[in-house]
Amino acid sequence: MRLLLLSDQVHPHIHSPRFPENLPSFDLVLAAGDLPGEYLEYVATKVQVPVLFVPGNHGEEWVGEAGQWRRPGGVVNLHGGLFRYRGLLLYGIGGVPWYREGEGQLTPGELLRLALKPFPIAFPRRLRRGHGVDILLTHAPPPGPTAGGDFAHRGASAFLLFHRLFRPRLHVHGHTPLLGANPKRQHRTPLGVEVVHAQGYALIELP
Repeated sequence: MRLLLLSDQVHPHIHSPRFPENLPSFDLVLAAGDLPGEYLEYVATKVQVPVLFVPGNHGEEWVGEAGQWRRPGGVVNLHGGLFRYRGLLLYGIGGVPWYREGEGQLTPGELLRLALKPFPIAFPRRLRRGHGVDILLTHAPPPGPTAGGDFAHRGASAFLLFHRLFRPRLHVHGHTPLLGANPKRQHRTPLGVEVVHAQGYALIELP
């Protein structure tokens, strides 16, 4: 299964009249936060596959309409929820570890609660199938090579607990800046979880 990953930047290859014909075919769209609600709606109108997102920490995943704000239409907000698709089970956690006042700031206790929320379904599934959840979609990174070096972009330790309990095949995130000539975009953890930074856009095969 091929996945289109998005986060943090409106990319001209996606926000294009030629999209999605300008890309190889894909089966699912996962948006890892800090993307305008209008952009998510645009993607949803152009594709024939589900578009799942988690909110970031900049309050962008809203659409202004008639003087009111709403979440984007045609997409699934995966924050704190499970989603089944073609035999896969996906779970999402938006926001980031708290570092300032504002939208999308989560305390350690809130992150822990969200990481444990799917336990009744995911842990028995892990015992049966090896993977309690197939894909974890978050805005913040887990600790590790794709996390930032500063306090605001640090990894969320609750995600490592999620990895240990539920062994996701893939963890997609955004949030941290990709800097330098050869930034670390992807790595495999000692537990076998493939971690991918989705900044801009990426096309990957589900491991």
